[in-house]
Amino acid sequence: MRHGRKTMVASALALTLFGNAAAHAQARDDFYKGKTVRILIGGAAGAAYDFVGRALAAHMGRHIPGEPNVVVENMPGAASIVMTNYLYNRAPHDGTVMGMPLNGIVLEPRLKSLSRDGSNVHFDLSKMSFVGTPAQQPQVLWVWHDTAFKTFDDLVTRPSNFGATAPGGDNFILPTMSNQLLGTQMKVVSGYKGVNDIFLAVEQGEVHGNTANLSSLLGKPDWMRANKARILVQFGTERLDALKDVPTAIELAKDESARQMFRVYATKFKTTYPLMLPPDVPPERVKMLRAAFDETMKDPAFIADAEKIGIDVMPLSGEEIGKVMEDIDRVPQDVIDRLRKLVN
Repeated sequence: MRHGRKTMVASALALTLFGNAAAHAQARDDFYKGKTVRILIGGAAGAAYDFVGRALAAHMGRHIPGEPNVVVENMPGAASIVMTNYLYNRAPHDGTVMGMPLNGIVLEPRLKSLSRDGSNVHFDLSKMSFVGTPAQQPQVLWVWHDTAFKTFDDLVTRPSNFGATAPGGDNFILPTMSNQLLGTQMKVVSGYKGVNDIFLAVEQGEVHGNTANLSSLLGKPDWMRANKARILVQFGTERLDALKDVPTAIELAKDESARQMFRVYATKFKTTYPLMLPPDVPPERVKMLRAAFDETMKDPAFIADAEKIGIDVMPLSGEEIGKVMEDIDRVPQDVIDRLRKLVN
């Protein structure tokens, strides 16, 4: 009888523990039910980051337990430092707000190209969590079809004008690096509000070209069908299958020091559209959002929408972006110092 009572007590305790665990799991699963999740975009509306953020918002909610509404808010400024500062310091740290900064953010802790003395940076990436990136896509250097620049060598032998937004952006830094390391003669005309303004300036003959995410160009299908944008260089670590005939800047570099600097800078293009969370988000919600992101990357509806905006879905998970950050941390300091001096 005593043995039977012990069995009953043990069974009751097991049921209680199971019930508590199930209730706790249910509470976690129900957190997002009826809520709105915000994706803050560190760039202007109508550009590549905006398109990608909206594609994610349209589909990711279905894969988050509770199926919350997901909305996009644009928060441009200072090459996305404004948005990242807000995400880190002012946004709720409960998993209801994610941010998509420009990919230069991943190099900022070491390179400090967005805030030279660090005074404008009020975040610590090591305390934030990455959710993933839907694509790994380099910047490309392109010129308008009726300019005199037919090959990369033409940019070396004659001066050109290239449109840019601000000194901290890739469309300013990459032509500057090319001038210093590859011998081009590009005058960088900055001050444009966004990539669409630069595209218009190119069409109107104000500048000869621009450096931009490949997806930004693919988002102009009328241009691409008519071969109006001539791509001369790509800035990834290797040639894309879609651009097999276009050299990388690493290939064009004449010495190992230049190749090293282009290779380091190209690292960030592995995380082209980094989706991230502020510090102190409960670990189970970080895990939940990462899983939802991974499922979204397999969602045929998302993939179809990505194709419409020129995105070849080649995701990295949040954990894989963490490994990229570790690679950046391992770059020798002398290489970082040379690169920092050049881009600043």
